[in-house]
Amino acid sequence: MFDIGFSELLVIAVVALIVIGPERLPGVARTVGHLLGRLQRYVADVKADINREIELDELRKMRDSFQEAAAEVESTVRKELTQTEQDLNKTIAAASEPNAAGSQAAPAAVEAGAAHPPEAESPAPHAPPSANKAALPESR
Repeated sequence: MFDIGFSELLVIAVVALIVIGPERLPGVARTVGHLLGRLQRYVADVKADINREIELDELRKMRDSFQEAAAEVESTVRKELTQTEQDLNKTIAAASEPNAAGSQAAPAAVEAGAAHPPEAESPAPHAPPSANKAALPESR
């Protein structure tokens, strides 16, 4: 705090002894010690308060930057979703519009196919396994 050497302290002690006197010097020294202790605690409290305020300010700045980043991400996601939704709506609208030749021919073919389903190939008739066993002679 102060740059006081041993020789200066010795001079201050001699002057205090002469001015205050030997009877009251211990009480004054005790009072000065208590006052210096209070001063040191007060300075420490002020330093701690200043450090807390600095840390809170840094945290507020960090919080603000995170909120800005989150808002940017949210706006980007919303923009992409809107763009994707518009693209899907365009695709759906284009797919649902009837084309002059293609879309009318396709439903007609589907209706014709539904009216006359293709014939399934039937497998060649085989004799049941029990009939084959009866035709074979038994060997005993």
